[in-house]
Amino acid sequence: QLSLLLLLLPRGIGAQKGDGCGHTILGPESGTLASINYPQTSPNSTVCEWEIRVKPGQQIQLKFGDFDIDDSDSCHSSYLRVHNGIGPTRTEIGKYCGFGFQMDGLITSKSNEVTVQFMSGIHTSGRGFLAVYSTTDKSDLITCLDNASHFSEPEFNKYCPAGCVIPFADISGTIPHGYRDSSSLCMAGVHAGVVSNTLGGQINVVISKGIPYYEGSLANNVTSKVGPLSTSLFTFKTSGCYGTLGMESGVIPDSQITASSILEWSDQTGQVNIWKPENARLKRVGPPWAAFISDEHQWLQIDLNKEKRITGIITTGSTLAEHYYYVSAYRILYSDDAQKWTVYREPGMDKDKIFQGNTELYQEVRNNFIPPIIARFFRINPLKWHQKIAMKVELLGCQFSLGRAPKITMPPPPLNKNDKNEDFSDDFIHSVKTSLETDKTTFTPEIKNTTVTPSVTKDVALAAVLVPVLVMVFTTLILVLVCAWHWRNRKKKTEGTYDLPYWDRAGWWKGMKQFLPTKSAEHEETPVRYSSSEISHLRPREVPTMLQTESAEYAQPLVGGIVGTLHQRSTFKPEEGTEASYADLDPYNSPIQEVYHAYAEPLPITGPEYATPIIMDMSSHPSTPLGVPSISTFKAAGNQAPPLVGTYNKLLSRTDSASSAQALYDTPKGQLGPGAADELVYQVPQSVAHSTGSKDELSS
Repeated sequence: QLSLLLLLLPRGIGAQKGDGCGHTILGPESGTLASINYPQTSPNSTVCEWEIRVKPGQQIQLKFGDFDIDDSDSCHSSYLRVHNGIGPTRTEIGKYCGFGFQMDGLITSKSNEVTVQFMSGIHTSGRGFLAVYSTTDKSDLITCLDNASHFSEPEFNKYCPAGCVIPFADISGTIPHGYRDSSSLCMAGVHAGVVSNTLGGQINVVISKGIPYYEGSLANNVTSKVGPLSTSLFTFKTSGCYGTLGMESGVIPDSQITASSILEWSDQTGQVNIWKPENARLKRVGPPWAAFISDEHQWLQIDLNKEKRITGIITTGSTLAEHYYYVSAYRILYSDDAQKWTVYREPGMDKDKIFQGNTELYQEVRNNFIPPIIARFFRINPLKWHQKIAMKVELLGCQFSLGRAPKITMPPPPLNKNDKNEDFSDDFIHSVKTSLETDKTTFTPEIKNTTVTPSVTKDVALAAVLVPVLVMVFTTLILVLVCAWHWRNRKKKTEGTYDLPYWDRAGWWKGMKQFLPTKSAEHEETPVRYSSSEISHLRPREVPTMLQTESAEYAQPLVGGIVGTLHQRSTFKPEEGTEASYADLDPYNSPIQEVYHAYAEPLPITGPEYATPIIMDMSSHPSTPLGVPSISTFKAAGNQAPPLVGTYNKLLSRTDSASSAQALYDTPKGQLGPGAADELVYQVPQSVAHSTGSKDELSS
């Protein structure tokens, strides 16, 4: 019958038989096996046989963590034997015995099947053995007895086999603070939620300096003990998806927390107590959520509003000393629409996973989901409790992103009421049997915002098409508008005249000419500043130079026979008539034409008008040469201003004529002397005829 049972086992699952079998977990890719009573002395005359299978095409490697078998009779009655294959066709790989036997390396099979036999004869000592196995692609396999002190690297990766939660090993510490260096690496990995005890897995270990005190906690059915100071500790590198999802913080609103029933009761004072579902927030002061009826059909449901990656759950009891209520075992269901529910199972397992809950009402107990759950609706179904169903919870996880691997947990098959859970006591088996059929649970209450989330994949594909099209359309429109505007401007320039704009006409240019220098045909004159203090120190020959080089704020009429140009700041009034435009002012291409400028308006007859006196100290000069005209103030005779005769931009002074040498003017009365400049008195010219003659001569 035992052989027939072994043949009926599915591929990838091992089996054991005999009375000498100890702790055994045989997984599809890895596992752990030990002799009975290990690490204590194994009993006499016992035998156990393990048959290990992995996927076809793979090989099995076997590694011993401890080996201590009596060899007093040279492996005749007590030994460990390893075979290639299973059944009558198997072949022996080796037979081993000895106290404290150290086996270097690994024992590797030639196929995907291995048989391990343990025989214990008459002996007085010997712990037996503990061994692990995995497929040969796990080159960094370690045993359940390895701890951090066995490795010198500050950081390393190892593969932990399934079944390393063993009763004879212990750990100290918790996440995130770290684990004491004496703790079993693989067992601490299960406690931290990095690997599964039924599947095994890869761990990434980081060694750091120890701390004085290590806390204890219960997580994933592993109890961590309080530990003292150590020289070093270790932690695990993870994906980081272990944040809280909003029960404690209040991110999940009350309306999204519902339950199958609510406990209402009145105390001795007559006050009504309602333990609502929204009270089921971890670390929230006050009463918890409690079910009105304590049976296997009760549940607490949380709506996460959208799909999340759920990696774990933390639970407590009522946290009220006068109400010693807590849930000691439960299972997890999840859904995308709150209508069709799936019970959580570990990959490759045909039974629902039963999570260990609280052992008292205060302690926080954590359980992790490996692999994680991807769902929007999350439901807790209590299976075992103390006195009443009451609990507070918090969910761990992170946002779900597209591209992740799909959920691999299989939906539960129809279960028979005669199925039994062999892992629990009779009362617990009864609660499991009555709650396996999820379609018999109470109806789902009306929940807000339970609309199924639309397909994100279709939206993303649609957006991937529309966004580039819209960008191209808007870019084309912008280019068309720019080109049209540019063409319109060019068309205007082509059809328009080449005249200067209104502000560049002759009138504007005439007003601006006073700020620009003007060049004469011969030389350029600058306005003179008449300063008696400076001229008095100059020799007679230096006076004209001084008059030409000094700049003045206002132009004055040139006297003394000096021929100059009509400066822009001149006080002469130009002739009225047609004004020359900007294009007409070309001194290079236009022929030289005579331009006649009129003097300023004639002085009024009502009163004499004198020019500004030019004071010059002549005491130091005995005589003045005839070529240097006398510098004095004169009054024009008559009512008509003398005309001006000259060529392009030439201006003739009143005394610059054929008879200019004969124009005589009175000198001031009295003798010049120092300090008498302010008292000088001028007279009118002695002979008006000279001025008149000059006028007639110029006119001729």
